[in-house]
Amino acid sequence: MHTSSSWEPWPTLPLEAWSDTYATLHLCTQIAGKIRLTLSPWINHSWNVTLYVTSRGLTTSPVPHGTRTCEILFDFIDHEVQVLASDGGFGRLPLEPQSVAAFYRRLMGEMERLGLPVHIVRKPNEVAEPIPFDRDETHCAYDPDYANRFWRILVQADRVFKVFRGRFGGKCSPVHFFWGAPDLAVTRFSGRPAPPHPGGIPNLPDPVTVEAYADEVSSCGFWPGGGPVAHPAFYSYAYPQPAGFAEAPIRPEAAFYNTDLGEFILPYDVVRTSASPDDTLLEFLQTTYEAAANLAGWDRATLEAVHDPRGGR
Repeated sequence: MHTSSSWEPWPTLPLEAWSDTYATLHLCTQIAGKIRLTLSPWINHSWNVTLYVTSRGLTTSPVPHGTRTCEILFDFIDHEVQVLASDGGFGRLPLEPQSVAAFYRRLMGEMERLGLPVHIVRKPNEVAEPIPFDRDETHCAYDPDYANRFWRILVQADRVFKVFRGRFGGKCSPVHFFWGAPDLAVTRFSGRPAPPHPGGIPNLPDPVTVEAYADEVSSCGFWPGGGPVAHPAFYSYAYPQPAGFAEAPIRPEAAFYNTDLGEFILPYDVVRTSASPDDTLLEFLQTTYEAAANLAGWDRATLEAVHDPRGGR
């Protein structure tokens, strides 16, 4: 679909232009994510449920199924979902305008055909009015151009987030795609426990949220937008939020604190149109982290000590 000569690394993604596709794709990624959740052993902070950015889309990564593994891949170049099994089994289904219910039936049918049966909780998470996947005939849009644009932004965000992650020697999450919001995120930990989170996220069990935020964090990510932020954006927040965080001086100047979300927001278009998108984004990630870490008294000298053993190799 795209060649190297026509590749636009930071494409436009106006929320209003693809909101129906966004809503449908969000639910489809939840189905794949819940398959990974069901089949995978638990990892702290729900790290066993996420998807990962690939050179063609998003993947569950290999997931155990008995003595085999399977992997579900969203391909936003050829616009299909592939199911791979470690015994050589292979299935596919198109990404095209279809209801969430049709997508659910097709994906589960491929899993069954490959001898990979799985039963998931069919109620979506973190959406205001959840419709069980197998009954959702409402969400049925798919615009391949905008799905591809979304993935291309994830590729760039994933790349820059990994640079940022590499600057931290303490406990840090992978760069991964949480299908609940949905958002691509990376989280740094101070090493200290946090007070219990109050929960209250729509259609997400409070114990999940409490466990996810059991430790003090500074977290950042990319989100396509919605609700109080009607545009794609990068974000950064701290839990627990230290006194003075909302008033901290953050760069670039276009970044602002959103009181509805309790986090700093940098509009994606500011990054996209800047002279150096990488530097602009890294400046936002670094200054918001420094605000969280300095105000909360993190042991930055220890946590940021990084040794690269590669030398000249």
